[in-house]
Amino acid sequence: MALRGNLRDFTITQLLNLINLAHKTGALIVEGPNQTARVAFRDGKLAYAQVDHEDSSLAAVLHKAKKLNSGQYRSIQQRAAHIPDKELGLLLINAGYLSQDEILVNLQQHYTEIVQRLFTWVEGFFHFDIDSLPPDERICVRMDLENLIIQGSRQMREWEQLQDEIPSLDMSLKFADRPGANLHNVNLSVEEWRVVSYINPRNTIRQIASATKLNDLEIRRIVYGLLQAGLIEITRLESVATQAPNVRVFPTEDKEEQKSLINRLINRIRSL
Repeated sequence: MALRGNLRDFTITQLLNLINLAHKTGALIVEGPNQTARVAFRDGKLAYAQVDHEDSSLAAVLHKAKKLNSGQYRSIQQRAAHIPDKELGLLLINAGYLSQDEILVNLQQHYTEIVQRLFTWVEGFFHFDIDSLPPDERICVRMDLENLIIQGSRQMREWEQLQDEIPSLDMSLKFADRPGANLHNVNLSVEEWRVVSYINPRNTIRQIASATKLNDLEIRRIVYGLLQAGLIEITRLESVATQAPNVRVFPTEDKEEQKSLINRLINRIRSL
């Protein structure tokens, strides 16, 4: 019987369990509301993963992982865009830029991140195609699914909690008015600072996520943490916000405080 259905009836956890136990080879195609993911397996092990409209080439993966700097990435795009990933991987290894293990580890991490994102997809359709294999030019891995399933199950519980706390991304945020709510006394991550710089009643959480390139789970995590710390509050959306924010709105109008926030963000980035 063909493996096909609705994510409302079968969760990603159940699908991965079935693929793992049946040692299936082929591709699981998951069509979400806005994206389609293709995850390939060989004998029940993860081999490859890609989301449409996202660059999963080796050069893009290594650049995202900061294994290639921007100059090296641009050079590869300009001069070696036609070279298959397998050949590019050998060139990088022979040139001493990376080892084979480093390339495989970064690809494994990239494919894992894609699969983990699927655990937050609760709407959509799926089917398993036994004749669909990864593109020949891509580098495949061989990863057991057990750990992915365990991590995904935990992530699903976290996702459910975050959805209860933040049921909609179309709400807006403002900085807390309570005494003692001072951002200068808090050690925030780079991603948290980026979100903070957009917080304003005119911007929805969804717009902030789009501007900072965070997915639904990531933006909910950060907003939930800031809410729990009492630094921000959910407020009514001001009607002037109709598009994604183009200009960062600082949490203070004071120029010296704005400069201080920028300097803290720069220092934080340099320390990473």
